[in-house]
Amino acid sequence: MGGAGILLLLLAGVGMGEAWRPPKGKCPLGCSCSKDSALCEGSPDLPESFAPTLLSLSLVRTGVTQLKAGSFLRVPSLHLLSLANNHLETLPRFLFRGLETLTHVDLRGNPFQCDCRVLWLLQWIPTVNASVGTGACASPTALAHMQLHHLDPKTFKCRAIELSWFQTVGESALGVEAFSYQGEPHVVLAQPFAGRCLILTWDYSLQRFRQEEELSAPSVVSCKPLVLGPRLFVLAARLWGGSQLWARPGPDLRLAPLQALAPRRLLRPNDAELLWLDGQPCFVVADASKAGSTTLLCRDGPGFYPRQSLHAWHRDTDAEALELDGRPHLLLASASQRPVLFHWFGGRFERRTDIPEAEDVYATRHFQASGDVFLCLTRYIGDSMVMRWDGSMFRLLQQLPSRGAHVFQPLLIARDQLAILGSDFAFSQVFRLEPDRGLLEPLQELGPPALVAPRAFAHITMAGRRFLFAACFKGPTQIYQHHELDLSA
Repeated sequence: MGGAGILLLLLAGVGMGEAWRPPKGKCPLGCSCSKDSALCEGSPDLPESFAPTLLSLSLVRTGVTQLKAGSFLRVPSLHLLSLANNHLETLPRFLFRGLETLTHVDLRGNPFQCDCRVLWLLQWIPTVNASVGTGACASPTALAHMQLHHLDPKTFKCRAIELSWFQTVGESALGVEAFSYQGEPHVVLAQPFAGRCLILTWDYSLQRFRQEEELSAPSVVSCKPLVLGPRLFVLAARLWGGSQLWARPGPDLRLAPLQALAPRRLLRPNDAELLWLDGQPCFVVADASKAGSTTLLCRDGPGFYPRQSLHAWHRDTDAEALELDGRPHLLLASASQRPVLFHWFGGRFERRTDIPEAEDVYATRHFQASGDVFLCLTRYIGDSMVMRWDGSMFRLLQQLPSRGAHVFQPLLIARDQLAILGSDFAFSQVFRLEPDRGLLEPLQELGPPALVAPRAFAHITMAGRRFLFAACFKGPTQIYQHHELDLSA
């Protein structure tokens, strides 16, 4: 009998002169059994016929290369368990579940692969009252010969995400917005060729998205929703024919035109955003016409009326509302100069600064992470950029190749801060912010089906499931489902 087996038998209170073999069939072939202990040495297979009252078990220098999940469920009384000096590269998750009386586990001498499959073991060791002889890693090379109990579970990246195709919405779209109305998530698509703002909701019987309502909006570029209690407003910014505000007074009514918005000011809208100023809802509409100006429209009585004209003659392509230093700010991107940052002061927006080293920026979007404010800047030619606010201006943090991009949009989905870089010439790329480095790292490409000229992204959570909408200018809108994958399983 090997030394390890003798030690286990002694610890279990069985003397060498007390050897006892249970009835025929209870002690597996290749094992030596006593009253409540078993030693299996050199056996090519894992025995399965141990007595349920077994207290100590030693499987030493066997030919076993892997164990099945639940291998020890039939011996719940084990105190001592040795799997030393075998060929085990990994152990099935929760192998020791149900063994509440364990006092010692020996895993030494196995060539463990210290990847995500060992994470559950690292997390389990500190939670048990048993002493554990863990042994060392055989791979990867960077961890070779390191003792398992010296590994930090926090350094293992064992959670992955995947965006897989779910549904197609037939018509092309320039914009997509998610909103909640009467406790139910909705999505509205700006579909210029179909000439409408299309509102989608979830069909619980078919388990897919369906049309709820549409409003007529030829040449629409943006459909911006606003919910005020039971009332729903939708701003339809249109290239021709004038922009309109639609309203639904209550949940049982349909949307109807409420107001023509600033017909002499909104000449060629390119983007619209919602923001709150001094407790009141406002819209800002970026105007790309040569002689136009971006217009701030705020609520006054039943409608929305011009409050301020901004950035005249600069052909603005995008507006982004954000908060910096506890105050409302507005960032305008244009075809003629670097993005300009305005701050709300004295009841109006005043120019604060511009963004250095940011020429030819088509659009901007911001996100927050770890107390910092970041900015994603889209460039059709050249590299798109990620910047971080330093308290006085945005400074360059990262550049990403982006030929043919019209959208670089950050989205917080579950626990993941993502950013999607759409392209007219290649697959759209999904990036994830790595907290340790504070940089965006590539995650996956979107497709198939490939996105054709993507222009906007939005996400929505419905019935416990998370979805990503991708509005495409030259193809149908695609919907992807967000999945979380546990690589340690």
